[in-house]
Amino acid sequence: MPTRRAARGLSLALGIMLAAIAVGRGAVAADSLKLAAGQKGKWDGAVAALGQLTGIFTKHGIELEILWTSGGGETMQAVISGSVDIGMNAGIQGVLGAFAKGAPVRIIGAQATGDDAYWYVRADSAVRSMADMAERTMAYSTNGSSTHASVLALMADAKVAAKPVATGGPAPTFTAVMSKQVDAGWSAPPFGIEALNKGDIRVIARSNDLAAIKGHTIRVNIANAQSLASKPDVYRRFMAAYRETFRWMYDSDDALKVYGDFAGVSVDIARRIRAEFDPREMVDPDRIAGLDDLVQESIRFKYISAPLTPPQLGELIQIPR
Repeated sequence: MPTRRAARGLSLALGIMLAAIAVGRGAVAADSLKLAAGQKGKWDGAVAALGQLTGIFTKHGIELEILWTSGGGETMQAVISGSVDIGMNAGIQGVLGAFAKGAPVRIIGAQATGDDAYWYVRADSAVRSMADMAERTMAYSTNGSSTHASVLALMADAKVAAKPVATGGPAPTFTAVMSKQVDAGWSAPPFGIEALNKGDIRVIARSNDLAAIKGHTIRVNIANAQSLASKPDVYRRFMAAYRETFRWMYDSDDALKVYGDFAGVSVDIARRIRAEFDPREMVDPDRIAGLDDLVQESIRFKYISAPLTPPQLGELIQIPR
């Protein structure tokens, strides 16, 4: 029989062991990732932010530090420099180009297959369609972004020599259009919906008008290669939390209220965005579609000079399962 003193010692040792286990669990819960993400407020780009707000990432032992940028090009540069671990909403053609040049970027999931971006003019503008855009200025967010690729494709399809101009996010772009600094601005829901409803602006083109965009994965989530290689389990848990948040956003109406508060829009507008502009299949993180076409488009617009080989694509695309 153990003595009372021995029993107390055993109890103390057990308590220390349990405390150590708790500390170990706390260390897992403290795993942090730095994210850069463009265009705060877009439904399809809000998965990580909403998952953080609702505690889904915490449940998976992940803490996110989110830095908001003005577009995919700026986001990608933050990943390449190593100042963040993950970049959200990066244009895939810019990613292909950066990888081909040796940049340490890896695709860890799809972000948007198809697109909800649109281009608009002031209500009093003489421009009615892309055919009227010759020699006029046309906005995109940042170099290497999905909006940059879309502007180039819209110009090529319409055979119009517009003048692409980097204007940053939807808010400064709207100011530039309304003050007549730029002829055609870009936006995406929820940005600009109120102005459209009031008739202050008119839509002249949409990304989904393009065969190269509709049904193709145009934006992806990327990781710094060294960060991904150094902590694979953290990235597996990140993607598990991302997938759970994605499902919740489409399966629960509670998500509409959380998103509405996050983006500063009503539940009715949030519901319309989810149903009409950003359907579930568009935001599926495991669906990368149209890669062969996207590679050819990247060559066409000089993001890359030659197709990536299957081994190169295998190295680039590393979606944690």
